Amino acid sequence: MNNSPENSLSDGSPTRADNQPKVMSVSQLLKRLFPYLTRYRLDLVTLIITLVVDQLYGVAFPLSLKFLIDRAITPHDQRAFLIIMGILFVGVVLASIAKVVRDGVYARLGAFVVNDIRVDMFGHLQRLPMSFHARSQVGDLMTRFSADLTIVETVVTNTLAILARNMLALVLSVIALAFFDWKLTLLSLLILPLSFVGTLLLKNRAADAGSQMNDEVAQVASVVQENLGTQPVIKAFGLQEQVSTDFRRRARSLSGISSKANFLANTMQRCPELGTQFFLFLVIGVGAWLALSGKLSVGDLIACQALLLNLSEALYGVASTIPEFMRATVGMQRIYDVLDEIPHVNDAPEATQMALPTKNIEFNHVTFGYTPEQLNLNDVSIRIPIGSMTAFVGSSGSGKSTILNLVLRFYDANSGSVTFDGVDVRSVTQNSLRSHMAVVFQEAFLFNMTIRENIRISRSNATDAEVEAAARAAEIHDIIMAMPQGYDTLAGERGNRFSGGQRQRISIARALLRDPAILILDEATSALDPATEEAINETLLRIAKGRTVLSVTHRLRSVADYDLIVVMHQGRVVEQGHHNDLLAQNGMYAGLWSKQNGFSISQDGTEATVTPERLGAIPILSKLEKSLLADLANDFNSERFPADREVIVEGDPADKFYIIVRGRVVVTRRNADGTEQKLTTLQDGDFFGEIALLKDVQRTATARTTTNAIFLTLTREKFNRLLSHAPHLRQELEKDYPK
Repeated sequence: MNNSPENSLSDGSPTRADNQPKVMSVSQLLKRLFPYLTRYRLDLVTLIITLVVDQLYGVAFPLSLKFLIDRAITPHDQRAFLIIMGILFVGVVLASIAKVVRDGVYARLGAFVVNDIRVDMFGHLQRLPMSFHARSQVGDLMTRFSADLTIVETVVTNTLAILARNMLALVLSVIALAFFDWKLTLLSLLILPLSFVGTLLLKNRAADAGSQMNDEVAQVASVVQENLGTQPVIKAFGLQEQVSTDFRRRARSLSGISSKANFLANTMQRCPELGTQFFLFLVIGVGAWLALSGKLSVGDLIACQALLLNLSEALYGVASTIPEFMRATVGMQRIYDVLDEIPHVNDAPEATQMALPTKNIEFNHVTFGYTPEQLNLNDVSIRIPIGSMTAFVGSSGSGKSTILNLVLRFYDANSGSVTFDGVDVRSVTQNSLRSHMAVVFQEAFLFNMTIRENIRISRSNATDAEVEAAARAAEIHDIIMAMPQGYDTLAGERGNRFSGGQRQRISIARALLRDPAILILDEATSALDPATEEAINETLLRIAKGRTVLSVTHRLRSVADYDLIVVMHQGRVVEQGHHNDLLAQNGMYAGLWSKQNGFSISQDGTEATVTPERLGAIPILSKLEKSLLADLANDFNSERFPADREVIVEGDPADKFYIIVRGRVVVTRRNADGTEQKLTTLQDGDFFGEIALLKDVQRTATARTTTNAIFLTLTREKFNRLLSHAPHLRQELEKDYPK
């Protein structure tokens, strides 16, 4: 590869990897849930009362057997029988009412608590910085809202209730058992803990397996989400079998992990059940021996056995909740991995409202890095006059988009300051700062709502007339009105019902409706075809009049008439000035300008050509005579690639040279451990694969498009045919490019 920018991530892409989350304990889970539960104190009090009533009856029923046998049946006392049965009937009625009321409280309390967690998590996501969203996978976050919350909901609505009911039953049953014989009670208290030894031994292994399973489920969800969003590419290039094979492999991995996790969870539950059976056998045997010895009456023995059955059922009920709690601790941990994320960009306690700027936007010795390991801006100082049009240009990863991120205060500078009319952006509220701005991004983000609503989200109180006026200014009104439902047409998911140019014009209309003093353009036209790009650039130039414009672009022609062009390189400002002044300096800007010139593209973006002079600027071709360069220019073919398409693959035979006329390409290499390492990002005017013209070698890296792209390509066969007319050139080139 040659003529490539520095080895860095593209602007604005943090690289911090998520650490494997530590699974919380059951006590920590309950501690996390407690604040949510206490919001509904009346429901909690009602729940406790109904539980006590229900379990008191559950213990009273075995006790009643003693009185029925010893006080009524054995002495044939009908009056005592009627009194005891009457008391039992009242207990049945009260217990039944308590159960019904308790079920209603469970349902309501569970729904409210889970909804509060859901709302808190969603609201917290809105406050988290762009760095969090950049490193997070959509499918993984969706799993936290769905599968993980469902597990927590099961615990709140069902498992907690089962645990509370059975723990209360255990306590009351032991107390009632003490009424008959202290020796049976002591024996029960000694044996009961032994029932949970197996569970305690398996707890950590089961928790780790559950955490691994949930992470794998999230990864599968991310794969499905990505697949659904890239169906056009998959079908266009016949990738159905490939992606299905990859998914089957991942699904098999998930099934293996799930099998292990479920087995450990079930075994944890089975251990107390086996212990309970031995406990019941032993204690009932002791009780029967006491009755045989005359130390317990028949009524005492039957009541004691009924209590022991209660005790064993309660013990098994507690054991049955353990796997659910273990799954919930994993789910809750994943939820709190989000809730515990600290927003790094906050309004200061004394933050004020920012006034409309009238003088300058300034960067004062700003240093910033998305990660501690790498600085994206290094001691940057810039003054941007209000009302001017300023462009930030440079190679990918030079810090261009980082400038805009700091202006918008998506991030705060590590050192130095960003000021508007001398006021530090950290001293004003974020909402007041951004109220003076509107952004048109490279990707036009549309929501699955009507066109009218998509435009209006920038100013919720705008009238229909104002929405339509903004659409007219963005030159999209007539297209909207030609649709059957006009402004009430649904945009579809991510605006997929419209072309790229239409989506971008709707995005421009949204920005215009805000009537911003500062218009920010972040590669606003780089993903469009040439004709659409030219038309939208004309629209942007027209609507920019009277506003401060901050534009990031790698296409220099679109900003040649700007008031100020700031050239970035490796996080520093290396040049700034007007287009003509920068060309006269013959520095980096002049080099970028030269690299991007010498190409022509048809209006539909399907064909490209290159001048002989531009070919002569490429090192491997620089020694060719002008006549040979002219012949060579005709030998290049035009090739188009959609976004996210592999152009070359590491290890494949190399037989072609590529020049990027338009688009962006990321270059990666596979490490020894199988991970992918990003090497660089290439864009308009860059080239790669030049060694393939001279030697039969394998590709040493993979190049993948990140936007729609058009290339000029030259095969080794055509190059060799040209060199056959000048054999001395081959010898010189092979010296310059040894194997």
